[in-house]
Amino acid sequence: MRYMILLKGDPGNPEDPRELPAEATEALIGGMIAFQQEMTDAGVLVSSEGLLPSSEGVRVVHKRMGRTVVDGPFAEAKELVAGYFVIEVDSPEEAVEWASRVPVHHALTDDEDEAIVEVRRIATLDEVEGATEEHRRAGRELREKLVGS
Repeated sequence: MRYMILLKGDPGNPEDPRELPAEATEALIGGMIAFQQEMTDAGVLVSSEGLLPSSEGVRVVHKRMGRTVVDGPFAEAKELVAGYFVIEVDSPEEAVEWASRVPVHHALTDDEDEAIVEVRRIATLDEVEGATEEHRRAGRELREKLVGS
């Protein structure tokens, strides 16, 4: 089973102007690299990336009458995704165990007393109600092409 571990927050968002001290930044980056190495050594890490602040992002809002492009930054930094890991493990409990070990505690400051790490199972078209066999076959073929590249 594949899971996505989402790291919440938006460092650098002007709506959330706190900056980590240099030693905390160093500890966070070092901790994340060590954690990625641990997951790689365990054979569970599929992919991992961090995201730039929402001030460098864009939202495309789709409505019945068309779509609108909105430049960042975006409010509610705790609701944004700052980075992610994709892991492949045998159970939901194992995914939660890995998520519990993400070293986000280095990002906490005196003003910020929590860091949010969210775990979501990645669905395949085989699990989506309403997907036809043709959809499922096409999804498998696309995934095989991506994995094989």
